[in-house]
Amino acid sequence: MRNLLVAQSGGPTSAINATIAGVIMEAYASDQVDTIYGAVNGIKGVLEERFVNLSEKVPGEDELEILCQTPAAALGSCRVKLKNPEEDDSQFQEIIRIFRKHGIAYFIYAGGNDSMDTVDKLAAYCKEHEIEDIHVMGAPKTIDNDLVGTDHCPGFGSAAKYIATTFSELERDCHVYDTKAVTIVEVMGRNAGWLTAASALARNNGAEGPSLIYLCEPAFSVESFLADVKGKLEKQDSVLVAISEGIKDKDGVYISEQVQSGAVDNFGHSYIAGSARVLEDIVRREIGCKVRSIELNLMQRCASHIASKTDIQESKMLGMTACRCALQGKSGLMASVERISSHPYQVRYTAVPVCEVSNQEKKVPADYINEAGNDVTEKMMEYLKPLIHGETEVIYENGIPKHLYLY
Repeated sequence: MRNLLVAQSGGPTSAINATIAGVIMEAYASDQVDTIYGAVNGIKGVLEERFVNLSEKVPGEDELEILCQTPAAALGSCRVKLKNPEEDDSQFQEIIRIFRKHGIAYFIYAGGNDSMDTVDKLAAYCKEHEIEDIHVMGAPKTIDNDLVGTDHCPGFGSAAKYIATTFSELERDCHVYDTKAVTIVEVMGRNAGWLTAASALARNNGAEGPSLIYLCEPAFSVESFLADVKGKLEKQDSVLVAISEGIKDKDGVYISEQVQSGAVDNFGHSYIAGSARVLEDIVRREIGCKVRSIELNLMQRCASHIASKTDIQESKMLGMTACRCALQGKSGLMASVERISSHPYQVRYTAVPVCEVSNQEKKVPADYINEAGNDVTEKMMEYLKPLIHGETEVIYENGIPKHLYLY
């Protein structure tokens, strides 16, 4: 038997299930795969042998279409870091045992930086131990858009479309009254400000959009921020501000750490939400005008009703690419997008060594940020604009979008 196993890991997106759909479609088109399985809760589910039969759960085009519009991770996710096999290879021995028990010849893992670390370790372990009957591939995913080796990441375009739309709506709401007011909106992004930059797309149709945009790459100065806000308030009644959750001062200290406990996740990442609340208090104290903070939070990654058609199509193609590479006997690679041109927008799909991707971050280039550090440049706009194009035809049932449940 030559079966295929696919799993998801890390923070979900509104496009990650389209990648799984792409994997399934490519597997169906091949005579090399007998049964397609999905691991529930990522590599954790692999180690616990919690598999679902996707050949039964997603038998045809109707189910694939619903899967593509289903938000979050339909197979569940995890944040489990595999041990260093050089120090303890027991997990890897167990994974190989489980794969062979279930006839798994192809394993495709969809995820971000930490997920690609799992792909890298597992593929390297197989190579070192001359395991040639199992092929391991990575499929990129992250709304943060911080994976190297690919022009952009599946899930980012849809999150960017949601953010751009939300800011365009907020901007209209903020201008209803003639009283001085500041609205600070916190956007996801720990160390890369791509998502926050997407707020500038609210200006696409001629609207003002956010008055100020602060990404997490430049050092954030509270004094400069207050001066920027005061300067805007002198010219206009309402100031809409976009900030990355990961803004930090010149010493590298997150602004949000003023209200955080210091807790970290399984990968040692600090919990950093709360920057907008800190700045809200500062504006209220130092400027004294009406001020509110908004944290977009999970809505950024699960708003599949407003997904970018470009993003969904590309996510599907990347799933197909990852699957095709595995079926060709390749291993230790991540499917990726290479941009050929922006005008017209054209890309091609390829694969890069996952060892060049894992545990790295693609941050916003300096020339994508204005000199003052409070907005983005035209280079950023040209990069972003094609990624949010197109609207998906959402299938509704009983008044709300229909979703597929796999477990």
